[in-house]
Amino acid sequence: MNPVTYVAPLDVNGALTHLYAGADANAAPSKVIAGGTNLLDLMKERVMGPQQLVDINALPLEQIAPAPDGGLRLGAIARNADTAYHPLVRAQYPVLTAAILAGASPQIRNMASNGGNLLQRTRCHYFYDATTACNKRAPGSGCSAVGGLTRQHAILGASEHCIATHPSDMCVALAALDAVVCVRSSAGERRIPFAEFHRLPGEHPEQDTVLEAGELITHIDLPPAPQFVRHSAYLKFRDRASYAFALVSVAAMLDVGEDGMVREARIAVGSVAHKPWRVPAAEAVLVGRQVDEQAFAEAADLLLAGARGQGQNDFKITMARRAVIRALTQAVEGTHDNTEELTEGEDLL
Repeated sequence: MNPVTYVAPLDVNGALTHLYAGADANAAPSKVIAGGTNLLDLMKERVMGPQQLVDINALPLEQIAPAPDGGLRLGAIARNADTAYHPLVRAQYPVLTAAILAGASPQIRNMASNGGNLLQRTRCHYFYDATTACNKRAPGSGCSAVGGLTRQHAILGASEHCIATHPSDMCVALAALDAVVCVRSSAGERRIPFAEFHRLPGEHPEQDTVLEAGELITHIDLPPAPQFVRHSAYLKFRDRASYAFALVSVAAMLDVGEDGMVREARIAVGSVAHKPWRVPAAEAVLVGRQVDEQAFAEAADLLLAGARGQGQNDFKITMARRAVIRALTQAVEGTHDNTEELTEGEDLL
């Protein structure tokens, strides 16, 4: 076991000082810890071995409050449970409440932070098994998942170097909401559109996000979205109803006029790629259309264009298409926050 230095700064500048000092470490730089619901597991499994932990729980980053533009600002260390049940989130962004409550367990949601949710690592079996080759864990070592057990793996955006998926439920809703990730470093502040925050694997799957060394997530901004409050749905399909990561998840949001025509649409799919998956053309094809299954099927086909399975996960292509259609159909009926258990004979297969 390698020794780990623990520091607990009392302000953001102090945290940035420690992060900057660890940014140039050759092997294992400083890592931020808030709830620790993912990082501590990775340390126990010897998948990650930071030399220093920077505890940010004392920083004033827990507030959830209206933003100047009429949206909502989510503090980076606000807990997932507090975020999901916050009256402003429930009233203005019900799809986010539904997504958070679909994830993990109540105990974990009570500890997990918003910023940490964005930074959680893949749940690929091979990534967690330090005895196997994994380009995400050990760049250049190879990808054991290719040709291996692939039931939970990517059908979109993968590369020969990595076919892992991003595991977050919350991030799927944030992608659909066009959230903005706000970060600070010794160089100042930076605002990162959510669509650009997570990376596809390409040749560098070890780089999950565009976050640079020494940067700290301070908050997440949600733009105003009153047009979607009445018609949104988050669906999650998994092997069991509790404490299971998604095989496919969908955040669907519609702005439907009194004439039944779609004025705006947002669709994000989770657990199919290295990041929440959105395709603007799939949303645009719904605009000006009546809400019906044919239109939804066209959107699903555009969203999943180019999808390719690895054998064991080929079923996810059909499942994702039907899940998108179902989520959009339920969004038309009214805002939903339900999750579903995948059962034998489920018609999404």
